[in-house]
Amino acid sequence: MSFISSKILLEYIWIDGKDNLRSKTKIIQKPIDNPISLKDIPEWNFDGSSTFQAEGKESDIIIKPCSLYKNPFINYIESYLVMCDCWNKDNTPHISNHRVKLVDTYNNCKDKEPLFGIEQEYILFERESSFRINDSNENDLVFIPHKWLCHDEPGMGNQGPYYCSVGGGVCFGRNLVDLHLEYCLRANLSICGTNAEVMASQWEYQIGPLNPIEVSDQIWISRYILHKVSESFDVIVSFHPKPYKGNWNGSGGHTNFSTKSMRESNGIDYIYDACCKLEENHYEHMNVYGEYNEERLTGLHETSSIHDFSWGVSNRGSSIRIPLNVYNEKCGYLEDRRPSANLNPYLVCEKICSTCCYDL
Repeated sequence: MSFISSKILLEYIWIDGKDNLRSKTKIIQKPIDNPISLKDIPEWNFDGSSTFQAEGKESDIIIKPCSLYKNPFINYIESYLVMCDCWNKDNTPHISNHRVKLVDTYNNCKDKEPLFGIEQEYILFERESSFRINDSNENDLVFIPHKWLCHDEPGMGNQGPYYCSVGGGVCFGRNLVDLHLEYCLRANLSICGTNAEVMASQWEYQIGPLNPIEVSDQIWISRYILHKVSESFDVIVSFHPKPYKGNWNGSGGHTNFSTKSMRESNGIDYIYDACCKLEENHYEHMNVYGEYNEERLTGLHETSSIHDFSWGVSNRGSSIRIPLNVYNEKCGYLEDRRPSANLNPYLVCEKICSTCCYDL
Protein backbone atom coordinates (compact mmCIF):
# COMPACT_ATOMS: atom_id res chain seq x y z
CA MET A 1 0.00 0.00 0.00
CA SER A 2 2.88 2.39 0.71
CA PHE A 3 4.06 1.88 -2.86
CA ILE A 4 0.62 2.74 -4.26
CA SER A 5 0.26 5.78 -2.01
CA SER A 6 3.47 7.25 -3.44
CA LYS A 7 2.15 7.09 -7.03
CA ILE A 8 -0.36 9.05 -9.11
CA LEU A 9 -2.31 7.62 -12.05
CA LEU A 10 -2.90 10.03 -14.95
CA GLU A 11 -5.25 9.50 -17.88
CA TYR A 12 -3.97 11.69 -20.72
CA ILE A 13 -6.85 12.69 -23.03
CA TRP A 14 -6.57 14.38 -26.41
CA ILE A 15 -8.53 15.00 -29.62
CA ASP A 16 -7.50 13.13 -32.75
CA GLY A 17 -7.60 14.22 -36.40
CA LYS A 18 -11.29 13.27 -36.71
CA ASP A 19 -12.47 15.05 -33.54
CA ASN A 20 -12.60 11.77 -31.63
CA LEU A 21 -11.21 11.37 -28.13
CA ARG A 22 -8.15 9.24 -27.39
CA SER A 23 -6.44 8.40 -24.11
CA LYS A 24 -3.61 6.51 -22.48
CA THR A 25 -2.40 6.09 -18.91
CA LYS A 26 0.84 7.09 -17.16
CA ILE A 27 1.94 6.44 -13.58
CA ILE A 28 4.15 9.09 -11.99
CA GLN A 29 5.75 9.66 -8.62
CA LYS A 30 3.72 11.85 -6.28
CA PRO A 31 5.28 15.28 -5.59
CA ILE A 32 6.80 15.47 -2.12
CA ASP A 33 4.74 17.55 0.35
CA ASN A 34 2.79 19.27 -2.43
CA PRO A 35 -0.61 18.70 -4.05
CA ILE A 36 -0.20 17.94 -7.74
CA SER A 37 -0.67 20.73 -10.29
CA LEU A 38 -0.33 21.06 -14.06
CA LYS A 39 3.36 21.96 -13.76
CA ASP A 40 4.03 18.55 -12.19
CA ILE A 41 2.54 16.65 -15.14
CA PRO A 42 5.07 15.87 -17.89
CA GLU A 43 4.44 16.31 -21.57
CA TRP A 44 4.02 13.04 -23.45
CA ASN A 45 3.66 11.87 -27.02
CA PHE A 46 1.78 9.36 -29.17
CA ASP A 47 1.84 7.83 -32.64
CA GLY A 48 -0.06 10.28 -34.84
CA SER A 49 -0.12 7.86 -37.76
CA SER A 50 -2.71 5.85 -35.85
CA THR A 51 -4.91 8.86 -35.01
CA PHE A 52 -5.23 10.59 -38.42
CA GLN A 53 -2.64 13.18 -37.34
CA ALA A 54 0.59 12.10 -39.05
CA GLU A 55 2.05 9.82 -41.70
CA GLY A 56 3.94 6.66 -40.85
CA LYS A 57 7.39 8.24 -40.62
CA GLU A 58 8.37 10.64 -37.83
CA SER A 59 4.85 10.37 -36.48
CA ASP A 60 5.35 11.51 -32.88
CA ILE A 61 2.80 14.11 -31.76
CA ILE A 62 3.44 15.92 -28.47
CA ILE A 63 0.60 16.27 -25.96
CA LYS A 64 0.78 19.11 -23.45
CA PRO A 65 -1.40 19.08 -20.32
CA CYS A 66 -3.98 21.92 -20.30
CA SER A 67 -6.41 21.19 -17.49
CA LEU A 68 -6.75 18.73 -14.66
CA TYR A 69 -9.77 16.93 -13.15
CA LYS A 70 -10.29 14.24 -10.55
CA ASN A 71 -10.60 10.80 -12.10
CA PRO A 72 -14.01 9.48 -10.99
CA PHE A 73 -13.29 5.94 -12.23
CA ILE A 74 -10.31 5.23 -9.94
CA ASN A 75 -10.44 5.13 -6.13
CA TYR A 76 -7.55 2.82 -5.15
CA ILE A 77 -4.91 5.43 -6.01
CA GLU A 78 -4.75 9.21 -6.47
CA SER A 79 -5.77 9.76 -10.08
CA TYR A 80 -6.60 12.54 -12.53
CA LEU A 81 -8.01 13.11 -16.00
CA VAL A 82 -5.60 15.31 -17.94
CA MET A 83 -6.98 17.29 -20.88
CA CYS A 84 -4.19 17.86 -23.41
CA ASP A 85 -3.72 19.63 -26.72
CA CYS A 86 -1.52 18.48 -29.59
CA TRP A 87 1.77 20.01 -30.77
CA ASN A 88 4.28 19.32 -33.51
CA LYS A 89 7.88 18.43 -32.68
CA ASP A 90 8.96 22.00 -33.60
CA ASN A 91 6.68 23.29 -30.81
CA THR A 92 4.03 24.70 -33.15
CA PRO A 93 0.35 23.81 -32.65
CA HIS A 94 -0.78 20.76 -34.60
CA ILE A 95 -3.38 21.50 -37.27
CA SER A 96 -5.96 19.66 -35.13
CA ASN A 97 -5.23 21.92 -32.13
CA HIS A 98 -8.06 24.47 -32.08
CA ARG A 99 -7.69 25.22 -28.39
CA VAL A 100 -4.70 27.48 -28.91
CA LYS A 101 -6.68 29.90 -31.11
CA LEU A 102 -9.49 30.07 -28.57
CA VAL A 103 -6.99 30.91 -25.82
CA ASP A 104 -5.61 33.77 -27.95
CA THR A 105 -9.07 35.11 -28.78
CA TYR A 106 -10.24 34.90 -25.18
CA ASN A 107 -7.16 36.73 -23.93
CA ASN A 108 -7.98 39.56 -26.36
CA CYS A 109 -11.59 39.93 -25.19
CA LYS A 110 -11.34 38.89 -21.56
CA ASP A 111 -12.41 42.38 -20.50
CA LYS A 112 -15.87 41.66 -21.96
CA GLU A 113 -16.16 38.72 -19.49
CA PRO A 114 -17.77 36.25 -21.93
CA LEU A 115 -19.55 33.29 -20.38
CA PHE A 116 -20.82 30.15 -22.10
CA GLY A 117 -23.14 27.30 -21.28
CA ILE A 118 -23.37 24.35 -23.70
CA GLU A 119 -26.32 21.94 -23.92
CA GLN A 120 -24.91 18.63 -25.10
CA GLU A 121 -27.44 16.30 -26.74
CA TYR A 122 -26.66 12.71 -27.69
CA ILE A 123 -28.40 9.46 -28.65
CA LEU A 124 -27.78 5.98 -27.27
CA PHE A 125 -27.67 3.03 -29.70
CA GLU A 126 -27.59 -0.73 -29.19
CA ARG A 127 -24.18 -2.05 -30.22
CA GLU A 128 -25.50 -5.46 -31.27
CA SER A 129 -28.85 -4.50 -32.83
CA SER A 130 -28.93 -3.11 -36.37
CA PHE A 131 -30.65 -3.30 -39.73
CA ARG A 132 -29.82 -2.51 -43.35
CA ILE A 133 -31.67 0.00 -45.47
CA ASN A 134 -33.17 -1.86 -48.45
CA ASP A 135 -30.86 -4.78 -47.64
CA SER A 136 -28.29 -3.06 -49.84
CA ASN A 137 -24.65 -2.42 -49.09
CA GLU A 138 -22.66 -2.50 -45.88
CA ASN A 139 -22.44 1.29 -45.66
CA ASP A 140 -26.20 1.42 -45.03
CA LEU A 141 -25.95 -0.46 -41.74
CA VAL A 142 -27.99 1.44 -39.11
CA PHE A 143 -27.94 0.73 -35.39
CA ILE A 144 -31.20 0.54 -33.41
CA PRO A 145 -31.58 3.17 -30.65
CA HIS A 146 -31.23 1.86 -27.11
CA LYS A 147 -34.15 -0.35 -25.98
CA TRP A 148 -36.32 0.39 -29.02
CA LEU A 149 -38.58 -2.51 -29.98
CA CYS A 150 -37.51 -2.31 -33.61
CA HIS A 151 -36.72 0.17 -36.40
CA ASP A 152 -38.94 3.28 -36.12
CA GLU A 153 -40.76 1.96 -33.05
CA PRO A 154 -39.53 2.89 -29.55
CA GLY A 155 -42.62 1.37 -27.97
CA MET A 156 -45.06 4.26 -27.72
CA GLY A 157 -45.15 5.40 -31.34
CA ASN A 158 -43.94 8.73 -32.69
CA GLN A 159 -42.40 11.65 -30.79
CA GLY A 160 -44.41 13.06 -27.92
CA PRO A 161 -44.15 10.79 -24.86
CA TYR A 162 -40.36 10.83 -24.47
CA TYR A 163 -39.29 14.41 -23.61
CA CYS A 164 -38.47 14.64 -19.87
CA SER A 165 -40.24 11.29 -19.54
CA VAL A 166 -40.50 8.91 -16.60
CA GLY A 167 -41.30 5.21 -16.82
CA GLY A 168 -39.98 2.01 -18.37
CA GLY A 169 -42.15 2.31 -21.48
CA VAL A 170 -40.89 5.75 -22.51
CA CYS A 171 -37.57 6.44 -20.78
CA PHE A 172 -34.54 4.46 -21.98
CA GLY A 173 -31.03 4.74 -20.55
CA ARG A 174 -31.56 6.52 -17.24
CA ASN A 175 -29.11 4.25 -15.35
CA LEU A 176 -26.32 5.27 -17.72
CA VAL A 177 -27.32 8.95 -17.59
CA ASP A 178 -27.41 9.03 -13.79
CA LEU A 179 -24.01 7.33 -13.56
CA HIS A 180 -22.55 9.82 -16.03
CA LEU A 181 -23.94 12.68 -13.92
CA GLU A 182 -22.42 11.20 -10.77
CA TYR A 183 -19.00 10.81 -12.38
CA CYS A 184 -19.08 14.35 -13.80
CA LEU A 185 -19.82 15.68 -10.31
CA ARG A 186 -17.03 13.56 -8.84
CA ALA A 187 -14.68 15.05 -11.43
CA ASN A 188 -15.74 18.55 -10.27
CA LEU A 189 -17.18 19.46 -13.66
CA SER A 190 -19.69 22.32 -13.81
CA ILE A 191 -22.53 20.07 -14.98
CA CYS A 192 -25.80 21.78 -14.10
CA GLY A 193 -28.55 19.46 -15.35
CA THR A 194 -29.74 16.50 -17.41
CA ASN A 195 -33.00 15.53 -19.11
CA ALA A 196 -34.49 13.03 -21.53
CA GLU A 197 -34.91 14.61 -24.95
CA VAL A 198 -37.62 14.60 -27.65
CA MET A 199 -36.49 11.45 -29.46
CA ALA A 200 -36.65 8.25 -27.43
CA SER A 201 -33.15 7.24 -26.18
CA GLN A 202 -31.96 10.81 -26.73
CA TRP A 203 -30.57 12.70 -23.74
CA GLU A 204 -29.04 16.05 -22.85
CA TYR A 205 -26.79 17.47 -20.18
CA GLN A 206 -25.57 21.02 -19.65
CA ILE A 207 -22.13 22.39 -18.77
CA GLY A 208 -21.58 25.96 -17.56
CA PRO A 209 -21.75 28.87 -17.29
CA LEU A 210 -17.97 29.19 -17.58
CA ASN A 211 -15.44 31.14 -19.55
CA PRO A 212 -14.94 29.78 -23.09
CA ILE A 213 -11.77 27.82 -22.33
CA GLU A 214 -13.17 26.15 -19.23
CA VAL A 215 -16.49 25.22 -20.82
CA SER A 216 -14.74 23.77 -23.88
CA ASP A 217 -12.32 21.67 -21.83
CA GLN A 218 -15.18 20.42 -19.67
CA ILE A 219 -17.33 19.47 -22.65
CA TRP A 220 -14.51 17.28 -23.94
CA ILE A 221 -13.92 15.73 -20.51
CA SER A 222 -17.65 15.13 -19.99
CA ARG A 223 -17.80 13.40 -23.38
CA TYR A 224 -14.84 11.25 -22.40
CA ILE A 225 -16.60 10.24 -19.18
CA LEU A 226 -19.80 9.47 -21.12
CA HIS A 227 -18.00 7.28 -23.64
CA LYS A 228 -16.19 5.42 -20.87
CA VAL A 229 -19.42 4.84 -18.95
CA SER A 230 -21.05 3.48 -22.12
CA GLU A 231 -18.45 0.68 -22.24
CA SER A 232 -20.12 -0.92 -19.20
CA PHE A 233 -23.61 -0.77 -20.76
CA ASP A 234 -22.65 -2.17 -24.18
CA VAL A 235 -24.15 0.83 -25.96
CA ILE A 236 -22.84 3.38 -28.46
CA VAL A 237 -23.01 7.12 -27.77
CA SER A 238 -23.63 9.18 -30.91
CA PHE A 239 -23.06 12.93 -31.18
CA HIS A 240 -23.96 12.92 -34.89
CA PRO A 241 -26.50 15.71 -35.58
CA LYS A 242 -28.90 13.34 -37.37
CA PRO A 243 -27.86 9.74 -36.71
CA TYR A 244 -31.37 8.34 -37.12
CA LYS A 245 -33.23 9.39 -40.24
CA GLY A 246 -36.95 9.96 -40.49
CA ASN A 247 -39.41 12.01 -38.48
CA TRP A 248 -37.23 12.21 -35.39
CA ASN A 249 -35.38 15.12 -33.81
CA GLY A 250 -31.67 15.53 -34.48
CA SER A 251 -29.10 16.35 -31.80
CA GLY A 252 -27.81 19.84 -31.11
CA GLY A 253 -25.15 21.54 -29.05
CA HIS A 254 -27.13 24.67 -28.20
CA THR A 255 -24.69 27.31 -26.99
CA ASN A 256 -25.72 29.95 -24.47
CA PHE A 257 -23.62 33.11 -24.53
CA SER A 258 -23.40 36.39 -22.66
CA THR A 259 -21.01 39.21 -21.89
CA LYS A 260 -20.86 41.37 -18.78
CA SER A 261 -22.78 44.11 -20.61
CA MET A 262 -25.56 41.67 -21.58
CA ARG A 263 -25.95 40.53 -17.99
CA GLU A 264 -26.27 44.05 -16.57
CA SER A 265 -29.34 46.30 -16.44
CA ASN A 266 -30.77 46.99 -19.93
CA GLY A 267 -28.34 44.44 -21.36
CA ILE A 268 -31.02 43.49 -23.90
CA ASP A 269 -29.63 46.17 -26.25
CA TYR A 270 -26.26 44.39 -26.25
CA ILE A 271 -28.04 41.10 -26.91
CA TYR A 272 -29.79 42.64 -29.94
CA ASP A 273 -26.43 43.98 -31.12
CA ALA A 274 -24.88 40.51 -30.82
CA CYS A 275 -27.76 39.04 -32.86
CA CYS A 276 -27.04 41.54 -35.64
CA LYS A 277 -23.35 40.64 -35.64
CA LEU A 278 -24.17 36.94 -35.73
CA GLU A 279 -26.50 37.52 -38.69
CA GLU A 280 -23.75 39.30 -40.62
CA ASN A 281 -21.43 36.33 -40.09
CA HIS A 282 -23.96 33.48 -40.40
CA TYR A 283 -22.18 31.47 -43.07
CA GLU A 284 -18.79 31.79 -41.39
CA HIS A 285 -20.31 30.32 -38.25
CA MET A 286 -22.01 27.48 -40.09
CA ASN A 287 -18.61 26.43 -41.45
CA VAL A 288 -17.45 25.54 -37.91
CA TYR A 289 -20.72 24.59 -36.18
CA GLY A 290 -20.47 20.88 -36.86
CA GLU A 291 -20.11 18.36 -39.67
CA TYR A 292 -23.35 17.03 -41.22
CA ASN A 293 -25.29 19.86 -39.58
CA GLU A 294 -27.26 20.39 -42.80
CA GLU A 295 -29.02 17.08 -42.08
CA ARG A 296 -30.36 18.56 -38.83
CA LEU A 297 -30.95 22.24 -39.66
CA THR A 298 -33.89 21.78 -42.02
CA GLY A 299 -36.42 24.15 -40.46
CA LEU A 300 -38.22 21.16 -38.93
CA HIS A 301 -37.97 19.49 -35.51
CA GLU A 302 -37.31 22.70 -33.57
CA THR A 303 -34.56 23.96 -35.88
CA SER A 304 -34.01 26.84 -38.26
CA SER A 305 -32.87 26.36 -41.85
CA ILE A 306 -29.11 26.21 -42.31
CA HIS A 307 -29.49 28.61 -45.25
CA ASP A 308 -31.22 31.43 -43.34
CA PHE A 309 -30.57 33.40 -40.17
CA SER A 310 -33.34 34.34 -37.77
CA TRP A 311 -33.74 35.40 -34.18
CA GLY A 312 -36.69 35.85 -31.88
CA VAL A 313 -38.03 35.73 -28.36
CA SER A 314 -38.81 32.24 -27.03
CA ASN A 315 -38.66 30.80 -30.58
CA ARG A 316 -37.03 27.38 -30.81
CA GLY A 317 -37.41 27.45 -34.58
CA SER A 318 -35.01 30.36 -34.92
CA SER A 319 -31.22 30.49 -35.24
CA ILE A 320 -30.94 32.55 -32.06
CA ARG A 321 -33.47 32.29 -29.24
CA ILE A 322 -33.79 35.03 -26.65
CA PRO A 323 -35.34 33.27 -23.64
CA LEU A 324 -38.63 34.73 -22.43
CA ASN A 325 -37.27 35.52 -18.96
CA VAL A 326 -34.33 37.38 -20.54
CA TYR A 327 -36.70 39.46 -22.66
CA ASN A 328 -38.89 40.24 -19.64
CA GLU A 329 -35.93 41.14 -17.39
CA LYS A 330 -34.16 43.06 -20.21
CA CYS A 331 -30.82 41.37 -19.51
CA GLY A 332 -29.19 37.95 -19.55
CA TYR A 333 -28.00 35.80 -22.44
CA LEU A 334 -28.82 34.47 -25.90
CA GLU A 335 -29.07 30.87 -27.08
CA ASP A 336 -27.39 30.00 -30.37
CA ARG A 337 -29.35 26.93 -31.51
CA ARG A 338 -27.30 26.32 -34.66
CA PRO A 339 -24.31 24.31 -33.32
CA SER A 340 -24.71 20.56 -33.71
CA ALA A 341 -24.13 17.90 -31.07
CA ASN A 342 -20.75 17.04 -32.61
CA LEU A 343 -19.56 20.65 -32.30
CA ASN A 344 -15.94 21.27 -31.50
CA PRO A 345 -16.47 23.69 -28.59
CA TYR A 346 -13.08 25.35 -29.14
CA LEU A 347 -14.15 26.37 -32.65
CA VAL A 348 -17.68 27.42 -31.71
CA CYS A 349 -16.70 29.48 -28.67
CA GLU A 350 -13.85 31.12 -30.57
CA LYS A 351 -16.13 32.10 -33.44
CA ILE A 352 -18.81 33.55 -31.14
CA CYS A 353 -16.20 35.51 -29.15
CA SER A 354 -14.50 36.90 -32.25
CA THR A 355 -17.87 37.91 -33.75
CA CYS A 356 -19.55 39.36 -30.68
CA CYS A 357 -16.76 40.59 -28.43
CA TYR A 358 -14.56 42.43 -30.89
CA ASP A 359 -15.57 45.88 -32.13
CA LEU A 360 -16.31 45.20 -35.78
